[in-house]
Amino acid sequence: MSGRGIILAGGKGTRLGELTKVTNKHLLPVGPYPMVYHPLKKLTGAGIRDVLLVSGTEHMGDFVELLGSGRDHGCTLTYRVQDEAGGIAQALGLAELFCGRERCLVILGDNIFRDPLGPMLEDAGRSPEHAWVALKRVPDPKRYGVAEFRDGKLVGLEEKPQRPKSDHAVAGIYVYPADVFGVIKGLRPSRRGELEITDVNRHYLERGRLGFSVLEGYWTDAGTLDSLAVANQYVREQPPLF
Repeated sequence: MSGRGIILAGGKGTRLGELTKVTNKHLLPVGPYPMVYHPLKKLTGAGIRDVLLVSGTEHMGDFVELLGSGRDHGCTLTYRVQDEAGGIAQALGLAELFCGRERCLVILGDNIFRDPLGPMLEDAGRSPEHAWVALKRVPDPKRYGVAEFRDGKLVGLEEKPQRPKSDHAVAGIYVYPADVFGVIKGLRPSRRGELEITDVNRHYLERGRLGFSVLEGYWTDAGTLDSLAVANQYVREQPPLF
């Protein structure tokens, strides 16, 4: 894929307690690397050379000190500050000038997963006007956005449902066409006061423009103490495929 890569690494990391008192959660170790290395290696492993990292005000300097220009990682890195927590879609909206008219591959910075991104990008490449999401079967779908299927076709998306209609969670890995920024500008804040990425994905679904790929290997969001421990265990036992 020749498009742009985006790592969303904002948030306060409050669910990690004392671990994030003086640092950003994406700088905590997962296996032999800081957490943020994992999405960056996934992007460069998929052939993406232009990468934008979005984070908050407090620790942006730490990311710049760690990653620099991106030269040591085989890419060119750009940085944007998200001044306040306004949701994943709001953070993605900061990438409009960076992406221009190119498609973008977006990864949430705390997503740790085994599969390389090549197969998903090949799937998405066959439908260039579609948005594309990664799905993963999980034992606790109530914690996530959940996909609903009918006759093998994706027909609905629910955010943290009490009665999930499937066990397929929407992982934090997305491909969007260039018109995503117009979609974001048309969103209204949710009850949490944030612009929700689920609403972006529903927009494409309702117009028949949302595809999906299913991750086969492990996947977790390392945003809690338990899931951070699980992520470290996964990575030690089976190093990710970049």
